[in-house]
Amino acid sequence: MRPAFGGPAIPVGVDVQVESLDSISEVDMDFTMTLYLRHYWKDERLSFASTTNKSMTFDGRLVKKIWVPDVFFVHSKRSFIHDTTTENIMLRVYPDGHVLYSLRVTVTAACNMDFSRFPLDSQTCSLELESYAYTDEDLMLYWKSGDESLSTDDRISLSQFLIQKFHTTSRLAFYSSTGWYNRLYINFTLRRHIFFFLLQTYFPATLMVMLSWVSFWIDRRAVPARVSLGITTVLTMSTIITGVNASMPRVSYIKAVDIYLWVSFVFVFLSVLEYAAVNYLSTVQDRRERKIRDRVREQSLPCTCGMSHTRTMMLDGTYSEADTNSLAGYTEAPMVPEEEPEKHEHMVVHLSVSSESTATKKKGIRNFSIIQNTHVIDKYSRMIFPGSYIFFNLIYWSVYC
Repeated sequence: MRPAFGGPAIPVGVDVQVESLDSISEVDMDFTMTLYLRHYWKDERLSFASTTNKSMTFDGRLVKKIWVPDVFFVHSKRSFIHDTTTENIMLRVYPDGHVLYSLRVTVTAACNMDFSRFPLDSQTCSLELESYAYTDEDLMLYWKSGDESLSTDDRISLSQFLIQKFHTTSRLAFYSSTGWYNRLYINFTLRRHIFFFLLQTYFPATLMVMLSWVSFWIDRRAVPARVSLGITTVLTMSTIITGVNASMPRVSYIKAVDIYLWVSFVFVFLSVLEYAAVNYLSTVQDRRERKIRDRVREQSLPCTCGMSHTRTMMLDGTYSEADTNSLAGYTEAPMVPEEEPEKHEHMVVHLSVSSESTATKKKGIRNFSIIQNTHVIDKYSRMIFPGSYIFFNLIYWSVYC
C-alpha cells in the first residue's frame, strides 16, 4: 500500500543518468539505451531514530518487502535489470523517511522515425516513463531537478549518428478506461553522419552514371562494346538500389536516397536507349544509302538515247576499271580502229549533261551527308547528359542539405 493512502497524491521525483546509447535500428525502428533510474519519495513508515543522521543502504532483497513506485517504460519492447554479479538495485533510507531507489536497466523502446530525408535526416526519439497502476490522484511523477535531472556520459557516441541534444519534458497521459497519468519524457535528437553513405551509395552511383557516358565516345559500329557497357552499368545500379533497400524498413513513401538512386538509374538506362536509337537510325540510313547507290548505278548504264548534248572522250585502255566506273553519266561506244602497227583498245565515253542526272547526283550527296552525321546524336549526348546530371545534383543537394 502506498504511503499516505487515502490522502493526497504522493510525489515521486525521478532523475536519470544515461550510461550508453547502444544501438539505433532503422529496420525495427527502435533504440536501445542503458541508464541509471533513480526514484525519490518519502515514506514515514520507514523513518528511524538516528543520532548521526546517517542513512542505511540495502540491496534488492528489501525492495520486495516495502512499497516502491511501479514505474514502467511506455512503448518498450524489451527491458531488463542487470544482475551481474548481483541485481543492480540499491535502496537507501534516511532517518526522516526519505527513500532513494536506484536501479541499472537496459531498455529497447520504439521510436517513430521519418525516413523521407534519409540519409540526410535527423531523428527525435523519446523514452517515456509512467506509473502503471497509480493515476495522478495517487502518485505524482515529476523530474526532481528539471532539465538537470537528466545527465549523460560525455563518451556516448554512435557510429552512424551524432547526438545533438538530450532534454526532458513531462505531461499528462489519458486512458479512457483508467484515467490520467503523469508521464515523463527523455527526448534526444540524432543527426545521421552522411560520410558513410557518400562512400557506399552516392559515390558509386555517380561513378556508374559517368561510366555510362563513356559509350558516347565509342564508335557506333562497336555494338558489343557499347551494349555490354550499358548492361553492366544498369545491373550495377540495380544492385546498389537493392542493397540500400535491404537495410531499410519497407516504408510506403519515397526517401531522399531513392530519388537520387532512381534518377541515376534513369540516366544509365537512357544511355542504353540512346545507343539503341543511334544504331536503329544508322541501319535505316545505311539502307537508304544502298538504295541511292543502286539507283545511281542503274542510271549510269550505257544509253545515248534522249540526250540533248553529248561529248565524246577517248580513253586509253590503260585506265583502270575504277576510273571508268567513277564517270557517272558517260556512255561507252565503239570506235573505228586506225590502221597502225600497234593497235590499242579505245572506247568512246559520251558525257550526258542533262539536268536529270545532275539532280540525282545532288540528292545522293545530300543523303550521304546525312548518313555521315548519324554520330551527331552521340555528340549532343556528350553535352546534354552530363549537363542534366550536374543540374540535378545542384537541385538535390541544395534541397536536402
